[in-house]
Amino acid sequence: MSEVSRKWRETGGAVESPRRATREELARVHSGDYIDQIAETAGRRLRLDADTYTSADSYDIALHAAGAAVGAVEHSLGRGGAAMAFVRPPGHHAERDRAMGFCLFNSVAVAAAAARAAGCERVAVIDYDVHHGNGTQWMFYDDPGVLYASLHQFPFYPGTGSVTDTGRGVGTGFTLNVPLEAGAGDADYDLAMREVVIPVVRAFGPHLILLSAGYDAHAEDPLGGMKLSTAGYATMTAHVQQLADTCCEGRLAAVTEGGYDLTVLEECLSLTVKQFARGTPVFGSEIVGDTDRASRVIPAVQRALEPQWPMVFG
Repeated sequence: MSEVSRKWRETGGAVESPRRATREELARVHSGDYIDQIAETAGRRLRLDADTYTSADSYDIALHAAGAAVGAVEHSLGRGGAAMAFVRPPGHHAERDRAMGFCLFNSVAVAAAAARAAGCERVAVIDYDVHHGNGTQWMFYDDPGVLYASLHQFPFYPGTGSVTDTGRGVGTGFTLNVPLEAGAGDADYDLAMREVVIPVVRAFGPHLILLSAGYDAHAEDPLGGMKLSTAGYATMTAHVQQLADTCCEGRLAAVTEGGYDLTVLEECLSLTVKQFARGTPVFGSEIVGDTDRASRVIPAVQRALEPQWPMVFG
């Protein structure tokens, strides 16, 4: 991330240092007791669950990560266009009162709540990390003002994100899950975006789009089992940016999630930043290739969502 930032500065791009998220911003999505629990880890090395632990600086870094996500939203709402928060740790697994999956504070959820507090009636969160963003889903599961759309490997950690997870109460229909089998590649993701995510987001009509930008669905990532290429990620990012252009005058804020091969991470981040700056062509043509994995799940996703989105799938 630092290398991508350095190269971006050399081209004249703006890179801003983040502030810490405030307690008020965190408390929109996390409980007060949980915020206190994470604050108590400051200066200490602790294991919070089987795969989530803290170092002495983790609390402060997580505060800056959430603050960076809010800053990206503020930039996009205030100046228009796209912004990106380069953050660690990731956040989309963190629940209201639970750390998990390397995540302490749910930065993209904090950002979505900040956008709502700033007057955005409808916010869409698109998540293409290889893992399902359970924390983001549950935080907005009964909120019709936040549409959460996830494309993820399934079955896989954390075990959530099935087709039938579509929301609760007045929020039913505003959670969209595309659980893809291991081995899904560029054409699978492209088809799922075109057939499910794009039409629902357009019908939802967001005032801002947030992107949970996880790059661990790449074929070279050591933790995932997907086959996305760097070009495939570029195409998905272009889809998201085109949605922002169509729906909300280009207002788009991305927050990094997973991605554990450093070479791939640099490649994908560089392409994303260039795409946001309109420095790369928009990838609009349909990707040709094997779509068996997407084709097997898309009809079930459409059936699950049809009652709430008859104008899309009816």
